[in-house]
Amino acid sequence: MISPGSSYVSLGSSFAAGPGIKPQLDKAASRSGRNYPHLVAEALDLDLTDVTYSGATTANILSEPQGDAPAQVDAVGPDTELVTVTVGGNDLDYIGIFLRGSTMNTLARPVGLFSKRLGNRIMARVSYLREQAEYDAVADRLVEIVNRIRASAPRSRILLVDYLTVAGPTTRPRLDVPLNEEQLPSVVMMAEGLAQAFANAAARSGAELVAASAASLDHGVGSAEPWTTGFGFRPGGGVGYHPNEAGMAAVADLVIQQLRTAD
Repeated sequence: MISPGSSYVSLGSSFAAGPGIKPQLDKAASRSGRNYPHLVAEALDLDLTDVTYSGATTANILSEPQGDAPAQVDAVGPDTELVTVTVGGNDLDYIGIFLRGSTMNTLARPVGLFSKRLGNRIMARVSYLREQAEYDAVADRLVEIVNRIRASAPRSRILLVDYLTVAGPTTRPRLDVPLNEEQLPSVVMMAEGLAQAFANAAARSGAELVAASAASLDHGVGSAEPWTTGFGFRPGGGVGYHPNEAGMAAVADLVIQQLRTAD
C-alpha cells in the first residue's frame, strides 16, 4: 500500500476530473473536489496534485497545453509515488459523439405521423464505428504516457484507470438514451474498443490496470444504480454521459482495492 503522505499525481480527462460534481475546484478544468483522485487521496491520506482537465486528450497529457494549464505529465516529479491516468476517450470523440447523436435525435423528435417517419429515418442514418487503427493509436499513446511517467518518477506506481460504462447491457435505445437500435450498439462498441486499448497498453507497458469499465457493466444509464448520468445536465450530479458521485466513489474504491491487492 502507498504510505500516508505519499505524493500522488492524477492525470486525465473529464472521467477523472468530474464535471458538474460539487464542489467544482477549477471551473476552467471542470474539476471536482469529489472526483475519484480526491476520494482516493482522502481515504489513504495522500498528498494529491490533481491536474485532470475536462476535454483533455492524450496530447494534453504529453505535450500540449490546455487553456492556461501546461501538459499534465509535467506535474510528475522524482518524488511522485502514485500516478493514475484516465484519458483517451476524447482522442476518439467517444462521449462527444454520444452527446451530439443524442442532441440530434432529441431535436428531431417526431411530432405527428409524418414527422415520426422522418425522425426515425434521421435516427437510422448514423452509426459511430471506428477503425482498429484508431484504438491502437490510443494504446500507443497510453504506453508513451506510462514511459514518460517512469522517466520522471522511476519508483512510482502507475495505474491506468479506464472509463466507467455509460451504456450497459440493460440500457435501452430510445427509452434510456435518445439513440436508436443502430446507434447505441455502435457506441457500446466504441466503449469496448477503448477498454481494450487500456488493457493492451497496460500489458505492453507493465502499468497496473483498473478496469472500471468491466466493474460498472451493471451500472450503466437506465440501470437500478447508475454510476453515470443520462443525457442532459444534472445540477450537482455531473453532466450528460459522465460519472456521477456514486460512480466516482466506485472508481475510488477500485483504485484503493488495486493498491491493496497488488501489495
